[in-house]
Amino acid sequence: MQQEFTLGIEEEYLLVDRDSLDLAEAPPALMAACQSDLQKQVSPEFLQCQIEVGTRVCATIDEARDDLKRLRACVSRHAADYNLSPIAVSCHPFADWKDQTHTHKDRYNALQRALGGVARRMLICGMHVHVGIEDQALRTDLMPQLSYFLPHLLALSTSSPFWQGDDTGLASYRLTVFDNLPRTGLPPHFESWAEYERTTGTLIELGVIEDTSKIWWDLRPSHNFPTLETRIMDVAPRLEHALSLAALNQAIIRMLCRLRARNQRWRTYDRFLIAENRWRAQRYGTAEGLIDFGDRSIKPMVTLMDELIGMLAEDAEALGTSQELAALRAIVKDGTSTARQRRVHAEAIAADKDPGPAVVRHLIEEFHADL
Repeated sequence: MQQEFTLGIEEEYLLVDRDSLDLAEAPPALMAACQSDLQKQVSPEFLQCQIEVGTRVCATIDEARDDLKRLRACVSRHAADYNLSPIAVSCHPFADWKDQTHTHKDRYNALQRALGGVARRMLICGMHVHVGIEDQALRTDLMPQLSYFLPHLLALSTSSPFWQGDDTGLASYRLTVFDNLPRTGLPPHFESWAEYERTTGTLIELGVIEDTSKIWWDLRPSHNFPTLETRIMDVAPRLEHALSLAALNQAIIRMLCRLRARNQRWRTYDRFLIAENRWRAQRYGTAEGLIDFGDRSIKPMVTLMDELIGMLAEDAEALGTSQELAALRAIVKDGTSTARQRRVHAEAIAADKDPGPAVVRHLIEEFHADL
């Protein structure tokens, strides 16, 4: 197998005041200090309370761990100088989006003009995983097959049950907000790279978008890198959970390429059916299971993960990620961040304490647990 399956991980963080535990804007000096240490690996995000980091191109999961740990630690260290802390969570438990201001940058100013009120509600953070696939035709061939697993990745990553102080009942409310944008959701099925370029090129030629970076599907060929970029996941509060999710994404892609080399492929299912699993993951996380379309049954996540990890054993061994994939079982057993946040919320109420700040303190602890 010729592919190297390099990894890149992008994460978006929220900045909170360590006293009020509400959101806080990043002072220009904080961003300057981070960029002095990390150069282009850190950047402002759409809202001034957000900050984004991205690893280097990593050959192994251990390289990704070292780099992501360095990025998280650097942001945390400089944020502490301003009595701030980063949290890796897709929605702040009680902040109000109407109180936030967007970053004054040409790209974000244009986004605000183009999207209007939809953009103002974008108080959400995500995690993107890039896996290196040099061949353009291979990228389009893998997309409809990999799409089958997008709900699994979402379910395991869910970290956004609260919105403006309310429990939404969803495991990933972030996706509800993000889906209000155009050009989001499950990717279309393209038969070739030429069809992908022809389809997206229509919007570029008409001036609707300047390039494919304005296409925000759950999975897309990256505009900037020779990679497939998975974008469906909530951001993970814990570093090791983020690495397990990245490793799962990488192993699935390697498995699909392995099948292809044997003149086999994963069955492509209609987007209508995959969207149903996407909704189940968005609503329940890992709590209620997903539909196994081949078996025509709803299977608990513990069963699905046992099957998937077993199926990926050869790929995990080749990639050196067996430990990271095995750790996914603990996420299913103990619950995702959504479940942990709800437990902290309930415990605070039982102790007659303010639950929102209690959840934020928990998220600060989780951000620093693996550093």
